[in-house]
Amino acid sequence: MSPEDSEVLLLNVSTGEQHHYKIWLPAISIAAVYGVIIIVGLVGNVTLMRTCLTVKSMRTVPNLFLSSLALGDALLLVTCAPVDASRYLVDEWLFGRVGCKLIPFIQLTSVGVSVFTLTALSADRYKAIVRPLDSHTSSATFSLFFRAGAIWLLSVSLAIPEAVFSDLHTFTTSHTNETFVTCAPYPHAGEMHPKIHSTVSFFIFYIIPLFVISVYYCFIARSLIRSSVDIPAEGHLHLQKQIKSRKRLAKTVLVFVGLFAVCWLPSHVIYLYRSYHYDQVDTSLGHFIASVCARILAFTNSCVNPFALYLMSKSFSKHFNKQLLCCTSPRRLHSQSSRSTHTTTV
Repeated sequence: MSPEDSEVLLLNVSTGEQHHYKIWLPAISIAAVYGVIIIVGLVGNVTLMRTCLTVKSMRTVPNLFLSSLALGDALLLVTCAPVDASRYLVDEWLFGRVGCKLIPFIQLTSVGVSVFTLTALSADRYKAIVRPLDSHTSSATFSLFFRAGAIWLLSVSLAIPEAVFSDLHTFTTSHTNETFVTCAPYPHAGEMHPKIHSTVSFFIFYIIPLFVISVYYCFIARSLIRSSVDIPAEGHLHLQKQIKSRKRLAKTVLVFVGLFAVCWLPSHVIYLYRSYHYDQVDTSLGHFIASVCARILAFTNSCVNPFALYLMSKSFSKHFNKQLLCCTSPRRLHSQSSRSTHTTTV
């Protein structure tokens, strides 16, 4: 499946022992792609958080939810992406038993934060468009932080079993009978646990949230259509602008949801395939290419949101440029934001 391996000699400083690790040369290109995703994603997500948290006019409910989403994405890029890249560079797990439990836990937590935050954003857009009178209450700030905290707590709770059951296990390839040790959630083949785990994960972290989001957007679409029909062609300029703004906000959240659905579906499908064929290791070139593309696409989702928002929001792109390029001092930026007479949203 691969060209000849090249060996890299590494020295264990603590024991003075030498170890030979095989590095597949094309894996260097794969790791380089991971490196670009990590750098671009960190720059984008950190800048998004700074923009939404430091610019007064950008501290809206959707933007603060997006800051929580960006935090989860940045955590995934810092911890899980480098580990995932290393698995293509060397032929064994480098991070020990603790890393085997910690990395899957962080990854599943980040995935949960992403999909549940998008669900909360859809619910927020539903309230703002279909039930606007319920979206302006005195406890809105407390409610926002409570919901964001609940999302993180739920995501961490759902990821705890991943940390408990993940461990270093030995597998054997079906064609060559070669054995290798890697991090996996299950020690034995041919049992129901992998099938149950992959199916439940697929429904909890993909199918059910996207179904709930779809229901919200059906109500949103129906409300926007009714509003457009009820407003006369002439006059009511303020209401027309308000509906236009609502459509833009709903479209922005929908784009984020679409990006998540597209980027994470291949990864879920690959995991389902492996779980239902857990008694054999697929070493085919097609499976390898599909796995690499699915993993890269999943991590890409953690870096595209800030740039999608940049393209869709003029107000965000203006403040994003100031934060990223340091064209304006923080004091002057804060002064400009305080004098703003309109409410900036996503």
